[in-house]
Amino acid sequence: MEIDAAASGAMLKRERVRDAIRELIEARRPGDAIPSERALCARLGVSRPTLRAAVDELVVAGLLVREHGRGMFVAAEKITQELISDRSSFTLPQAGGVWTSRLLEFRTLPAGARVSRKLRVSPAAEILYVARLRLVDGSPMAIEHLHVRADLAPGLTSEELEQGDLYEHLRDRHGIRVSEAVQSIEPTVVTRAEADLLDVPELSPALLFERLTTDSHGRAVEYVHSLYRGDRYRIVSRLTLNPADDHSDAEQGHHPGIPPGDFTAGDPVPFSTRGVVQHHT
Repeated sequence: MEIDAAASGAMLKRERVRDAIRELIEARRPGDAIPSERALCARLGVSRPTLRAAVDELVVAGLLVREHGRGMFVAAEKITQELISDRSSFTLPQAGGVWTSRLLEFRTLPAGARVSRKLRVSPAAEILYVARLRLVDGSPMAIEHLHVRADLAPGLTSEELEQGDLYEHLRDRHGIRVSEAVQSIEPTVVTRAEADLLDVPELSPALLFERLTTDSHGRAVEYVHSLYRGDRYRIVSRLTLNPADDHSDAEQGHHPGIPPGDFTAGDPVPFSTRGVVQHHT
């Protein structure tokens, strides 16, 4: 495959400009202004389109904030939330900031074909469907759609879903001890209705989370799909790359982000995942 030299050069120039602006950001505090476009173009020796392309990427990444008529400012510090549990407790450490919920919908209805397959119940079985907007310090962060088996948590109230940790309520008030969850994450964009709730433009990038939670008896308790703002949330994976002594019989695999062949086939790559929430004051 031939590489377009002009396109490659433009990309490398934009990356150099982006790195230079990141250095400016790291030398400042949240809320501080960075130099104007004209000043940055002169300092870095690049055209305004090249500079704007680099700045656009940093805005999307949540490192810069543009304010019309005022300029560009360093975004507020990020809040880190661990998303991995330990062996003794399923409860996840709380993220920084004040997390609250606003109920959008709360009702009991038949599971239906798709959700019944997830929860391993009859399509006619009753589930509690909850839609809620998650906020951090009053700023919308995510839209959650929860499907909970009604027979396992009878009497689950709207107050429990607006305050505190759902898994603590399930354990303390309903005798359900969740023990395992399988979660997938994929990129998506928001619809007009979702954009209105999240206070972002339509078709803005977002992260779609799907999670199935089971209890200590192996019963599916909860199926959730959540939409997180792409400009305020990112995933960080910590990998432990420990070569094993002998994996000659192991199948060749591929770990995301690590080119095949970089490690001996079958090397263990345990990891933990963290969510980083961009917090605006």
